[in-house]
Amino acid sequence: MSLRMKTKKEKRKGLFYNMPYEKRKAMYGYGFIALWLVGTAIFFLYPLITSLIYSFMDVSPQKGGMTGTWVGFDNYVKVFTEDQKYRQYLVSVLGDTLWKTPLILIFSLFVAVILNQKFPGRTFARAVFFLPVIIATGPVYNIINGDISSSGASSAGQFSTMFSTDLMGELFQFIGIYGLTDNMQSMIETVSNNIFTIIWSTGIQILIFLAALQNIPVSAKEAAQMEGATAWEYFWKITLPYVSPMILANLIFTVIDSFTAPDNKVMERVLEVRHDWFYGQAAAMAWVYFLIVMAAVGIITVIMNRFIYYEVD
Repeated sequence: MSLRMKTKKEKRKGLFYNMPYEKRKAMYGYGFIALWLVGTAIFFLYPLITSLIYSFMDVSPQKGGMTGTWVGFDNYVKVFTEDQKYRQYLVSVLGDTLWKTPLILIFSLFVAVILNQKFPGRTFARAVFFLPVIIATGPVYNIINGDISSSGASSAGQFSTMFSTDLMGELFQFIGIYGLTDNMQSMIETVSNNIFTIIWSTGIQILIFLAALQNIPVSAKEAAQMEGATAWEYFWKITLPYVSPMILANLIFTVIDSFTAPDNKVMERVLEVRHDWFYGQAAAMAWVYFLIVMAAVGIITVIMNRFIYYEVD
């Protein structure tokens, strides 16, 4: 019996090693991602489909599981007709994303260009700008951003004042600037008050831009120098076209990151409704939000593809 089993194992092993090399590589790949596929099916696809079904039902928890009745699109109608907070938060998040995203991209590209230069302490400087990605936890973010009450560290108020940025109104008065219109002053104060959030959100984008800058061929820089191009001309004619594909990648990443930020009011509202046992309405809110995010990403991709330079071999 053991000899027969051994023979079968040897046959299977022989069949595997007699496969073409490319097919064997594919089998190794499928083996590596098999666990990921199982986890995705169980922990992502199944909850995703369940939430979609719940969004069309009036769901309530019962002993032994969830029960519900089919209500069609009633939950989606309630989202826009009855929940005023959700509509307000949605408009607020979309507006914040609209003005924060360009600033994050511009700042990320600016810092990446600087960090790509050779200067003493360059490694340390790169680590500093990437540090928020490592410690971007909720409590740390809340403490540094001044939201001490939500982190349970109410006695640490003095620490948060070091990061306070709500000083533009006092600064305008101190230096004697009174001629700004209300809209202009409000815009300047909004940007300055969120400057920490903008910088905190640029770690990944800087890293991606830095990788793109390092892939610019040396021959392109040498040719520009031979032609007498200035640094300004080199940026617009060489640097920007080569990093333009990464601009699209960073733009999509920034939009999604903004929509899923820890302080996102829409997500907080979805969780509030869920905690009130309105599972169907909460699922409808989440799906509406998801569709808006996907629509925004799709529109951005279509528009930006017109301005991207793709190198052709």
